[in-house]
Amino acid sequence: MARLLLLGIGTARSPRFAPAGLLVEYGHARVGLDGGPGSEPPENVHAWLVADEHGPLRDDLRRIAHEADMLEPAVAPYLHGTLHVDPLPVAHPRAGVHGYKITRGHRCAVWAPDFVKLPDWAEAADLVFAGADNSDVAETAEAARRLRVKRLVFVCLGDKACSAMDAGETPPFGEWGVEGGQYRM
Repeated sequence: MARLLLLGIGTARSPRFAPAGLLVEYGHARVGLDGGPGSEPPENVHAWLVADEHGPLRDDLRRIAHEADMLEPAVAPYLHGTLHVDPLPVAHPRAGVHGYKITRGHRCAVWAPDFVKLPDWAEAADLVFAGADNSDVAETAEAARRLRVKRLVFVCLGDKACSAMDAGETPPFGEWGVEGGQYRM
């Protein structure tokens, strides 16, 4: 069983939450996805994968990796036994932005913190971590239902999502991510 730990749920510019990041643990394999100052993966990860090598946190991520003597973050696949972490393109105004499909056997999770439309390759995923900054939460929730996503967790919480969360509102489908939250797949 793979364990997924949310390191951060904010945007690059969030004053409230650490940048959205995920740690995937499977057996002895540990893979960090995105993150940033305050939500960087632990130093003993086997890979640090990012959705956008040219994103707003690129300089911070490279500095953190250098200081911790880690491999530089990159858009790349990672394979360990039956664990596959594969970068796939997402619809975004900037070219070169990716999400990750995380599979272990017949189980599937998706890391898509930044997009304008939930990617079709998330279809039938057991768990999807979806951005709530550049995309409309209601639209993403409807797309997740249409794609038969079993569980939807919103990350990359921007001002609008934080205001809704503070007002006690919940997404029409899915849930707000929680920093330090643990998920299994």
